[in-house]
Amino acid sequence: MSDQLRVSVDHDECEANAVCVGIAPEVFELDDDEVLHILVEQPPADLVDRVREAVDSCPKRALFMKEAGQ
Repeated sequence: MSDQLRVSVDHDECEANAVCVGIAPEVFELDDDEVLHILVEQPPADLVDRVREAVDSCPKRALFMKEAGQ
């Protein structure tokens, strides 16, 4: 079994493009003030591929995935 992954956002870089929300709305949410919120910091295994796609698709490279505890 792989280590649990944690997803995070650099709010200074995020431009609220919402690409991630379109890919994984269960994990990412954009509020009315256009602030990105991560709903599930440690996504379950069945969402990891979509979260990784969202991270890779971020136009500002403001999203990150790393092993939990790092």
